[in-house]
Amino acid sequence: MSSHRTTTGSLLTALCPDLRSALTRVGYDADTLLEALGPDVHAALGRQEPVPVRRVARTAGELGTLIRLLLLGDDLGEREVAAALAPLDLDRAVAAGLLARDGDRLRAALDLRPLDIGAGNRWILSDLDDSMRRRTLTEDHVLGVGHASLSLLRATPTRPVGSVLDLGTGCGVQAVHAASYARSVTATDVNPRALWLAEATAALNDLDIDLLEGSWFEPVEGRRFDQVVANPPFVVGPARIEHTYRDSGLAMDGASELVISRAADLLAPGGTAAMLAAWVHTDDQDWRQRVSAWLPDHGVDAWIVQRDVADPGLYVGTWLRDAGLDPRDPAAQARADQWLDAFATARVEGIGFGFVYLRAVDGPTEVLAEDLTHGFDDPLGPEAAAYFERSAWLRSVAADNDLAWSARFTVDSATALERVYLPGDQGWNQRVARLHRGDGPRWQHEVDESTVSLVAGMRPDGLPLDELIELLALAHGSDGVSAEFAADALSVVAGLVRHGLIRPV
Repeated sequence: MSSHRTTTGSLLTALCPDLRSALTRVGYDADTLLEALGPDVHAALGRQEPVPVRRVARTAGELGTLIRLLLLGDDLGEREVAAALAPLDLDRAVAAGLLARDGDRLRAALDLRPLDIGAGNRWILSDLDDSMRRRTLTEDHVLGVGHASLSLLRATPTRPVGSVLDLGTGCGVQAVHAASYARSVTATDVNPRALWLAEATAALNDLDIDLLEGSWFEPVEGRRFDQVVANPPFVVGPARIEHTYRDSGLAMDGASELVISRAADLLAPGGTAAMLAAWVHTDDQDWRQRVSAWLPDHGVDAWIVQRDVADPGLYVGTWLRDAGLDPRDPAAQARADQWLDAFATARVEGIGFGFVYLRAVDGPTEVLAEDLTHGFDDPLGPEAAAYFERSAWLRSVAADNDLAWSARFTVDSATALERVYLPGDQGWNQRVARLHRGDGPRWQHEVDESTVSLVAGMRPDGLPLDELIELLALAHGSDGVSAEFAADALSVVAGLVRHGLIRPV
């Protein structure tokens, strides 16, 4: 499909000023919603349990009306809806596809919910899911803000940049988020319905987002951006398209491979990318090698983070439920069989899921691919930006070791030394010592006593690294620093810097 700008001025977009006035007047925003429902009932809403929410909403005035209408999918009387949505004209709302009428009753025809994504309240329009009522999703279904979208929001760096591309925007939530930290935002999608909703979402939030229709990279061919974000249709499976928001038509992890291999071409010098992706685990290849092989040989600094690994059966069942199918239904079971047959043919043992961060550099590609499947709460967005800063410093010292030897270091305030002792014949015996960060991804490095002593001497006004190494060698009874000792020490320091346990000053 050739790319072109979406047609502006749809009926849905046109009513957004009045709709925004109504939502603002009633207080249909993330903070007020939480306050009105209370934390326990708000949690019930997140668990897709309508009854506790409905009981509170019935006594919450016009805000309660909108909660029942827009979040629970209740059919309500026209007079009640008109009061809550004033000054919005209900006939216009029905004609635009926001509401549906059944006699003198009205119900929501679209999902409209408030979300605070780090820059104040925003409203997101999408298609109705099956969270409150059973539905079968259509091929062009436009997903709302699901777990994957939220994880990418938290994982995206938000330092101010000039231009952002949201590749495969869907309902537009990543583009709306980008508008809070970028001067200009471009969003693309192959699904016209997605762009219709993304355009209305932008208008509802009074944002200027450039929306382009087209497949993959076609709409922005030849352009470069300071940051790229992408939540592509990364679902791993047979080469088919049942739902455009998740299926690419490419077999197995082909969609992730395509986006990761081509994303660097979209980056301006120094530009970054933050992308969701999935990859297969096979018995004949390590997943790190597989994903790293998708990257170009030159021009990229890459940090690949695996956050979860699912077995094939769990993976297929999860995505069947996501599409509103009951895995107990015979048709769904037949589909699961076909899916698992495809996995077996491809020798898939598991499916990894995570984030791929890229930074455009002038030099050979370097890749760090690592498992971060342990639990941690801090968002990865700020950590990704800091990672690339640390990586840039390590590139500079790799080109000139004297920079490292003359550098002074400080221990990050969140770094702690942990010693583990186990009982032995003569009392407690130390089995391991670790340096670990108490924030971010909570990295841990097992260290020996030499490293413990080296790090203990690091302070902003202290000795440079070469002098610390000399003192450490003397403490171990050596007359000088051997080349092997120096190389080992520099390797340890580089690892601690890369994960932010120590910092050059």
